[in-house]
Amino acid sequence: MIPFWLPADVPKEREGRFLENFEKSTGGSGRLMLFAGDQKVEHLNDDFFGPDIPEEDNDPEHLFRIASRADIGVFATQLGLVARYGRDYKSVPYLVKLNSKTNLIPYSEKDPWSQQWLEVADVVRFARHSGLDIRGVGYTVYPGSEHEHAMLKEAARLVEEAHAHGLLAVLWIYPKGKYVEDEHDPHLIAGAAGVATCLGADFVKLKVPYVNGRFDPALLREATKAAGRTGVLCEGGSRIDEAEFLAQLHEQIHIGHSRGNGTGRNIHQRPLEEAIRMANAIYAVTVRNASVEKALEILANGSTRNQ
Repeated sequence: MIPFWLPADVPKEREGRFLENFEKSTGGSGRLMLFAGDQKVEHLNDDFFGPDIPEEDNDPEHLFRIASRADIGVFATQLGLVARYGRDYKSVPYLVKLNSKTNLIPYSEKDPWSQQWLEVADVVRFARHSGLDIRGVGYTVYPGSEHEHAMLKEAARLVEEAHAHGLLAVLWIYPKGKYVEDEHDPHLIAGAAGVATCLGADFVKLKVPYVNGRFDPALLREATKAAGRTGVLCEGGSRIDEAEFLAQLHEQIHIGHSRGNGTGRNIHQRPLEEAIRMANAIYAVTVRNASVEKALEILANGSTRNQ
């Protein structure tokens, strides 16, 4: 039986490569633990330098040291960063983010538009000559922006081209702009999930739905149902208490029916060894169906990779 996660736009001669990329990235679980490393552009240096952030996080190599030693599905970042450090971190499974924008212009002043930097063909060519393990590409769309038409067109083309080469396609879909009143509205987030499915994405990274500022994992069900065969990844957000984060992640998967997470700050805003343990704990919950208690044990005591 053909697995439902094999899209029909993957050519016959690329099916094996796509399935290998999918199986390796999800550990055979169908769930993806995405270590988000695209924030050097998205948030500039706000997430990497300041009070309660370890000094080592200001060095981009901190991200690669974590990704090379921790259990992760893919490490998502820009191609330029991979090019600068990839020779020293060939074991890392990469997902190349093909568009990014800074946070300097407030959304209240101008609707967001994040244009594509490079083509999928550039990534394929880079993977061929570098020998690095590049498993997919990613792209952010801002529905609600007056520029959404341009981003939707680029995203649709990117997904089709990624699948043509046997690569995974992950979309970040965040409704933003002057016409978006509540980015965490569950119904709006479900709409964003449906857009990702119409674009053909394998996974979509979404905001976490809230009502009255509070998280309820049951609120995710509208989005995960609307996403159909596209796996929903919840964003990690700002760093919070470890036990609270892991409990919410467990609920997102087992109550809200998400199929993974995209986590950055809750991992990299820690000293290296602690960051590795946190990534391992997140991976255990996401891919290995570990309990929150087991994940906290991993965080406290550590574990060997792929244990």
